[in-house]
Amino acid sequence: MGRLELMEPSRSYKHEPVLVAEALEGLVTDPGGLYVDATLGLGGHSEAILRRLEPQGKLLGVDLDPEALLHAEGRLKAIAPGQFMSARGNFRNLGDILHAQKFFPVAGILMDLGVSSLHFDKPERGFSFSSEGPLDMRLSPDNPLTAEMIVNRWPEEQLALLLREFGEEPRALRIARAIVARREKTPFTTTTDLALHLERLLPGGRIHPATRTFMALRIAVNAELENLTRGLEGVVPLLQQGGRLAVISFHSLEDRIVKTLFSEFVSRGQCRFIVKGAVAPASQEVARNPRARSAKLRIVEKA
Repeated sequence: MGRLELMEPSRSYKHEPVLVAEALEGLVTDPGGLYVDATLGLGGHSEAILRRLEPQGKLLGVDLDPEALLHAEGRLKAIAPGQFMSARGNFRNLGDILHAQKFFPVAGILMDLGVSSLHFDKPERGFSFSSEGPLDMRLSPDNPLTAEMIVNRWPEEQLALLLREFGEEPRALRIARAIVARREKTPFTTTTDLALHLERLLPGGRIHPATRTFMALRIAVNAELENLTRGLEGVVPLLQQGGRLAVISFHSLEDRIVKTLFSEFVSRGQCRFIVKGAVAPASQEVARNPRARSAKLRIVEKA
């Protein structure tokens, strides 16, 4: 695959971050401290954090996607001159990033998981089945693995396992067999090609027939669950005493990892829960922003 074309910084994307008020209330307890947005994206949460900080407070925004960094950097530096820094990288390596930046210990770390409108709204990124684009789905142009490679090269058994484990797709084996049978004649090259094939294969329902397959491919391409596990396992030592870690997840696989690891941190005496269970968005936010409907926020504090 070729290099991703970076957008112009002035290009506008409509993206509304979720659970902003709830995340700020639980995360920003030391307005003069150091904060990390480990999934900067388009910078919605970072902007809200910066507006809450005192002049001596600082925020480091980290993202794997160079396009997201390009979009967010100029705007956030203008909002809080001298208080915003950025770094490109994967939050699974957050310790290395913070040590390289000499940015620790920190008062709070936020992870807003998943993808943003920057990815879904650009067909050439290949994340959406509603518009035609290449079967890409990479968050980073440095990633050698694409969705097209998985769809056209992985064996049937591996495809079925992927769809079942990462997509929670009950028809995983049927889909995998249909993909393999079709690609032997004509390989899949576009998002709509794969989506239409699944539409013809599967009956209609509450969600589009391609939804779970596309989610599974995206998770596999970007190693999202592995990165989340590795990132959370190494993040507690980066916090100052009383520092907080807030994670917003959007599907059950992510939330299960967060819930399990947070419980381990608490049982080992490293952290304590700030709220019991997960915080869900209010009905007003879901009505205004349907993307928020599946969001869950969990927060722990370093003991």
